[in-house]
Amino acid sequence: MSANSKGRIMVVDDEASVLITYRLILEQQGYSVGAFSKSSEAIRALEEEDKYDLVLCDYSLEEQHTGFEVIAAARKRDDCVPAALLTGYATRETADEAASRKIVIMFKPIEIEEFLATTASMLKGEEECDQESGQKNTGTQTGT
Repeated sequence: MSANSKGRIMVVDDEASVLITYRLILEQQGYSVGAFSKSSEAIRALEEEDKYDLVLCDYSLEEQHTGFEVIAAARKRDDCVPAALLTGYATRETADEAASRKIVIMFKPIEIEEFLATTASMLKGEEECDQESGQKNTGTQTGT
């Protein structure tokens, strides 16, 4: 995480008003936010940009794409990145798949306090993953 930010968060939602709301809430709390309305844009950003510390993704995206696809792309780059599906409804199968992939589900409408508490907790969990796995460097990067 950069010294001037609490963390870098990717948010993906195909509803513009919801996407803007999440972005503004997170930015007001000091997070750096990459906001995307299409799964293809999010996946391209994951391939081309620096990594994100957390991925928050709507379950149902455009053209029958799902948040699972975006999260899978994020975890190709960093298998420890915490992720959450944001959804108004999840079937038992979706919930089971999320649990098996260690993906949190937040149900819409999400209370702001719950949203921020869950986000902070997930970022804290990322640091624990760093320490346990030894796969990621937890120190600040130099030269960036």
